Amino acid sequence: MTAVLPSAYTVRPPTKEDAQALLELVSDYNTSVVGFADYTLEDAEDQLTEPGFDPARDGWLVFEGETMVGYGAVFGKGDHGQLDLDIVTMDLGVETYLLEKILRRSAEFAREYGHSSVQVDAVNYQVDAARRDRFAGYGFQPGTTFHRMRIEHDVPVAAPVVPDGVTVRRGAPDEASQRAGHAVLNESFEGQFGFTPRSFEEWRAAQENFSAFDWSQLTLLELDGEVVAMRSCTNQFVEDENCGYIGRLGVLEKARGKGLAKFLLRDQFAVDAAAGRAGTILHVDTNNPTPALGVYLSVGMQPTLVMEVLRREVTA
Repeated sequence: MTAVLPSAYTVRPPTKEDAQALLELVSDYNTSVVGFADYTLEDAEDQLTEPGFDPARDGWLVFEGETMVGYGAVFGKGDHGQLDLDIVTMDLGVETYLLEKILRRSAEFAREYGHSSVQVDAVNYQVDAARRDRFAGYGFQPGTTFHRMRIEHDVPVAAPVVPDGVTVRRGAPDEASQRAGHAVLNESFEGQFGFTPRSFEEWRAAQENFSAFDWSQLTLLELDGEVVAMRSCTNQFVEDENCGYIGRLGVLEKARGKGLAKFLLRDQFAVDAAAGRAGTILHVDTNNPTPALGVYLSVGMQPTLVMEVLRREVTA
């Protein structure tokens, strides 16, 4: 059955100018669930201008009069075999309406990219059991769980010793360095839940659109003349938590076991502490095929928030 909104409601595509209203909507929902906004104006602007996101086809805003009461969007990367949806609303009728729009658009993506079906993922705060149960009713099943990890910098942090034979390359202003980081990212994250490899051009466009990132925040490790590890950081959590953020950290399989991941972590802790940050944050998949969670715990990081990914298959 197709969900029908009350006649007083209106629907239109989002624009960047809707960022402030989207911030208020998302902040209200997040605060009701986890007690804080967990979202900034820059987050909203970045989401609405994500490269490849077509607002006219991939996004919907629902209004009651002048008040935004619902937001829905679907995002794809690479071959679009795996999609991410976002729905924020306190109105269950609006939730159903937006989900139907998203699933219909997901089926279109499947046909456009030549897939018989696509996987659609929704992120849910684990404490929001009611939303999880509703999405189960929509056909979503548990996919994986992510922990938000954090370490506090309440005392000075010493810079770690660079591992023997390793050259640290800080910043990637040139295309060759950017391509090297991209190659390590795609190879080291291959097969991990929800990761979709992207072409260099698509990845670079997404990086440059992200207001909390610049190329000085990409660090590469070189061993025997080859880039074998990368760390990409952003200012995503500076405004609301005064914390540095490690968005991606990858080490090629052949270079694992040499302490490179721990070095990159401790190095960023020292960088963030020197910059006056209160801590460093990252997210980790608890079902990661690598022992990433254990590595993060071993350097002093602790989980502060748990999020789950709910997944549904949509046929073309």
